[in-house]
Amino acid sequence: MSRERPRVVIDNSSRGDRVDVEALLADRGTEIIVCCGSGGVGKTTTSAALALRAAEQGRTVCVLTIDPARRLAQSMGLTELDNTPRPVAGVEGAGSLDAMMLDMKRTFDEVVERHASPEKAQQILQNPFYIALSSSFAGTQEYMAMEKLGQLHAEKQYDLIVVDTPPSRSALDFLDAPERLSSLLDGRFLKLLLMPAKGPARLLSAGLGLVTGALNKVLGAQFLTDLQTFIAAFDTLFGGFRQRAEATFSLLQADETKFVVVAAPEPAAMREASYFVERLAGERMPLAGLVVNRVHSDADDGITTAGAEAASAQLRQRSDADADIAADLLAVRADRLAVSGREDHQRRSFATAHPSVPTVAVPALAADVHDLDGLRQIGDLLVGTP
Repeated sequence: MSRERPRVVIDNSSRGDRVDVEALLADRGTEIIVCCGSGGVGKTTTSAALALRAAEQGRTVCVLTIDPARRLAQSMGLTELDNTPRPVAGVEGAGSLDAMMLDMKRTFDEVVERHASPEKAQQILQNPFYIALSSSFAGTQEYMAMEKLGQLHAEKQYDLIVVDTPPSRSALDFLDAPERLSSLLDGRFLKLLLMPAKGPARLLSAGLGLVTGALNKVLGAQFLTDLQTFIAAFDTLFGGFRQRAEATFSLLQADETKFVVVAAPEPAAMREASYFVERLAGERMPLAGLVVNRVHSDADDGITTAGAEAASAQLRQRSDADADIAADLLAVRADRLAVSGREDHQRRSFATAHPSVPTVAVPALAADVHDLDGLRQIGDLLVGTP
């Protein structure tokens, strides 16, 4: 049975077919902007440029990157980022900009220390299972991103938080992270390990004793002891984890949050952009629009790809050096026109599939962005004032 495509929630900051980035950043009702997209499309640069422009408009901004790559620090002239917001120097205007990079384990440790008694927190932090869970369990990074985002928003220190998410489809895994973690901690086997041996549970506990006895032989008694200790200590915290995650999920659906999907004009990246748009629609997340980075365009001077190729081939039949130079230039022109044509096709295909999604195209720059001036240039291109 076919499913109807979910309705895309479009934010009112969109104007016509183009994302009104200036209005989006100026709107004090927008408190969170989440940038998502596949890897290598300029998502980190877009996040930093949006944050810088908002700060220079007078807003108090924090940009949070979940991507372990350190491109955000480099683009803002910082030597490093960590779990503590650091001020970015050189911001012009009345606003301010802090930047930070999610430290998954440190965030997890902070949550345990904040919500458990000192004795219980020490038990959890030293437990081998907690160390494994907080360092490498699938979904922990995304779950901790929700914790950190909820934490920053609740502190009310910033009037805008810009979130730079990990590359590829994992950028939206933080929507599933609470359920994934609860599946681990709510698993039947783990609950049986904690079941008290009294009342009707005695029969189950007796049977479980045979199972755990066998596991002791295979895994070792210390393994199950550590596991039981971890679950018993962590169980009291889990309700709070889930409650906060659900609150952050609701925040992502609220009017004060806007999602910006970032792509490059290439088939794989535009397919991922379509996935993000449809997933956000299914989750009722407010979408501000699509940013297409590194777009190549040429002046419409009447020359076609085929015409440039034919002229180049004709000139190569001549034997003089000037003709060879002209032929090379026409070949370059033909290549650029072909690239521009392919990119236009990708953008038109997306617009046909998602006619209600406003878009802004950012031209390709000659060099990578690595400082605040470069970010300001990107910001100008985003609002249409190159």
